[in-house]
Amino acid sequence: MPQSYVIQKEPFKVPTNDGKLIEEFFGLASVNAGNISFAHMIAPPGWSEPYQEPEFDEITYIISGKKQFDINGEIVILEKNTSILIHKGTRIRYSNPFDEPVEYISVCIPAFSIDKVHRESN
Repeated sequence: MPQSYVIQKEPFKVPTNDGKLIEEFFGLASVNAGNISFAHMIAPPGWSEPYQEPEFDEITYIISGKKQFDINGEIVILEKNTSILIHKGTRIRYSNPFDEPVEYISVCIPAFSIDKVHRESN
């Protein structure tokens, strides 16, 4: 019988070259769970990603700082203790154009995978 629970003490640190910290606690890279991913992230001031149209829903909860979302051309800014659900297939661009880091939790359903994010080239 499989174990009834998993305690995660050493998340998978996703290698990045943009100064962003990504720690996946549960998901494909960390524990090979494909139905959901749960990650802690810190994005530095000035950080941004290309536009994307993921094949997964993504929930973001802001712990501190502010994060900007360009959702189909509409700018939404979230601050501490707020959250948002972005539905799969939505054209989205994540960024932190502000003067302080943003710390947040991200949950993807099903789990994040690079082949399902569909990032546009810059």
